[in-house]
Order: sequence, then C-alpha cells, then structure tokens
Amino acid sequence: MAKSSTVRHEHTPRERSGSIGSVKGPSREAVSPDLDRLIHERIRLGIVSALAVNRSLTFNELKALLKTTDGNLSVHARRLEEANYILCEKSFDGRLPKTEYRLTAAGRKALERYLNHMEALIRATREG
Repeated sequence: MAKSSTVRHEHTPRERSGSIGSVKGPSREAVSPDLDRLIHERIRLGIVSALAVNRSLTFNELKALLKTTDGNLSVHARRLEEANYILCEKSFDGRLPKTEYRLTAAGRKALERYLNHMEALIRATREG
C-alpha cells in the first residue's frame, strides 16, 4: 500500500485567513479578516456565550442547555480549555463527580472580538 504524501499543518486561529476580506464601516474602523474559528463552531460558541452570562455552569447544565451529547460537549470544551478560553474544575459532590466550567478573561476577550467582527460583517452586508 502506498503512503500518503499529504502533510497536515496545525494553525492557530490567528494564522488562519478566511475568504472574508477586511471590512470598513462608517466609522472607518478596520475589522480583521481573521474569524476566530475556535469560537465560530456552533457548540463552542454556545459554551462561551452561556458562560459569558453565567458565573459558572456544570457539565450537565451545559449539556442540557446546548442539547448535545456527553462526547460532543467534552471534545469542544477541551478545545476551549486548551486555548485558555475556559477553566474546568473537577470535584466531587458527595460521591458524584462534578465538572464546572468558567469563562476566563482571555475567553471573554475572544468572545468580544468575535462579536465585534460579526457585527461589522452584518453592518457591511446591510450597507453594501
């Protein structure tokens, strides 16, 4: 069997460039063409958004809120944790394990940048 010559490159969100060009609004502020793909994914955006309006949420609360599976939530939460967007604290409530998530300052800042970017795209679309 022949080996594949495909090379996989890992990119951080800042290294990626989307097909969306720079957008200039009426206030002439430039919006980066880079969309934070880490947050842009539906489940991750849900996690970060839910944590932005709650001090903390447990794994089961997030799972119910986002209507997702254990495996799906844990994979997406791990990616956000690796990016330092959320903190994960594991403890026990009696004999039951409890996983609690909180949004970090970096996560809040990333969400704010993401929302500003999306608002600028919406404005540009409506004006264009």
